[in-house]
Amino acid sequence: MKKYRLRIGLDVDDILYDCNAYALACLNEREGIVPPLTIYDIRGWGRGESRVDERLSYFGDPLFVKNQPVLAGAKEFVRRLSQVAEVFFVTAVPPACMSARAERLTRDFPEIPASNILIGTRKDVVSLDILLDDGAHNITRTPATYPVLFRKPWNTHLSGLLSVNTYDDFLHLVDMICHAFADERPDLSGGGVVCLVGPTGSGKNEVARALSHTFGMVKPATATTRPRRAGEEGGNYRFLSEEEFITAREAGDFLETTVYSGHYFGTRAADIDAIVDAGKCAVIPIDICGALTLKNRYRTRAMTVFMDRSRYAVIQDIVSRDLSPADKTRRILSLDDEYRNEELCDVTLQADRTPGEIAADIAALCKNV
Repeated sequence: MKKYRLRIGLDVDDILYDCNAYALACLNEREGIVPPLTIYDIRGWGRGESRVDERLSYFGDPLFVKNQPVLAGAKEFVRRLSQVAEVFFVTAVPPACMSARAERLTRDFPEIPASNILIGTRKDVVSLDILLDDGAHNITRTPATYPVLFRKPWNTHLSGLLSVNTYDDFLHLVDMICHAFADERPDLSGGGVVCLVGPTGSGKNEVARALSHTFGMVKPATATTRPRRAGEEGGNYRFLSEEEFITAREAGDFLETTVYSGHYFGTRAADIDAIVDAGKCAVIPIDICGALTLKNRYRTRAMTVFMDRSRYAVIQDIVSRDLSPADKTRRILSLDDEYRNEELCDVTLQADRTPGEIAADIAALCKNV
């Protein structure tokens, strides 16, 4: 781990200031759109493909930039982050809006020096330890050591990336990067959560079943918007429409939600709490974003296990699955990011073995870590 003060870059629009939702609110009011457009109608950044794209005209208006609302919790988030790292604002606005953007940032976040406000479109040349951004193009091109995606409806097509859903998740991630889990070791002797992390095809679900059937761990049901596969029973999944999932998420039903290959996945806090409070271990195949959220909640009672299976075996598993060509392509392209997530896990286990052998190792770790 780096010994110096981390350099963390924060995108501004939809990270600190309300941008897309505010632009849509302005558009709805101006055009009298009924039913009103929402951020869940945004599927990309094209121009002219749908009415929702009309919001982009506001992004070059200095008055819009001057009046953007600060997102709830943003000021406290920046204050806390600045105590543990050197923070930079890395933001792209048209030249006509640069003054308005700099003035707002200076006034709203006085703990960040003006010299740390970087305005420009070339985020790919800014050297940082961590970049937090909601833009897919910025995350995939940045030279930052840890690119972190802030999940929004318009980046649901990205899979495998290090991502967070909340400010608190990001602060916990920064803490983990700083300390690399050295301060507190997991202790699941009295119950806890085992998070199985790894690329598609690494055998997470098979190991979870082995832990459940042989070692008494409990796999809570996962809500998902992905289609039910041929012959698949309800079992470990609750299949919801995207509208149902979003409604449940906004009602606070889920402890963690994530997106994989364009589909939503979520776990209810009540389901996991009931397992942990009973002194048992929950086992959850999950991506790094969800694992970080669980780690944030359960701290030392959560253990993240990276399933390190050979790339050849993983790709072979992906291409043999009953998936669309586009889905297979997305999963294969995300593998570099998936393997990189090993750095943030407590334990790495070689997964080119039988699920039973891997499960036995995990069960032993739960007693001895």
